Amino acid sequence: MDVGGADDLSPDAAISRWKFAVSRQYQHLLDKTTPHVLRRWIGCLVVASIYVLRVYLVQGFYIVSYGLGIYILNLIIGFLSPQVDPETHVDGPTLPTRGSDEFRPFVRRLPEFKFWYSITKAFCIAFVMTFFSAFDVPVFWPILLFYWVVLFTLTMRRQISHMIKYKYVPFSFGKQRYNGKRAAAESASLPVD
Repeated sequence: MDVGGADDLSPDAAISRWKFAVSRQYQHLLDKTTPHVLRRWIGCLVVASIYVLRVYLVQGFYIVSYGLGIYILNLIIGFLSPQVDPETHVDGPTLPTRGSDEFRPFVRRLPEFKFWYSITKAFCIAFVMTFFSAFDVPVFWPILLFYWVVLFTLTMRRQISHMIKYKYVPFSFGKQRYNGKRAAAESASLPVD
């Protein structure tokens, strides 16, 4: 008698196989979106706009929006921070602080794809929360907005001063190209006075 064959027909095994197939398909879709950075962010903007429109039309769920704002602020800090903080890490490679130091590329604590995925997922969860009245806590929203702006300002000031102190820029503007022969030829053809 084959005991393993009986387990394959159990409801738990069928549910487990279904969950695995769905998660694999979902991961496949995520993997296909990885190279399409602009399209992903446009999609995120659409999802965020739908959420903002929902909150505006309902005139509520300000606590959910405040929590979402705090979460996004936390993600922004992770996105702008280096993977290894030079302030606390003393061993191993660090960010270059002088012009004579060796070049090391900026490695984020939170990669761009995970940043996008977390923000998009947060807006989707917040949107679903707007359909449950338990999350619509009555508050005076200008106070929450003022507190969030103050928190954002103080946090970003600290982050920018950290960037200046350790001389790193968390953004790269495309791949740098070497135009050595063409640039040398153009400079050689210029008349010298």
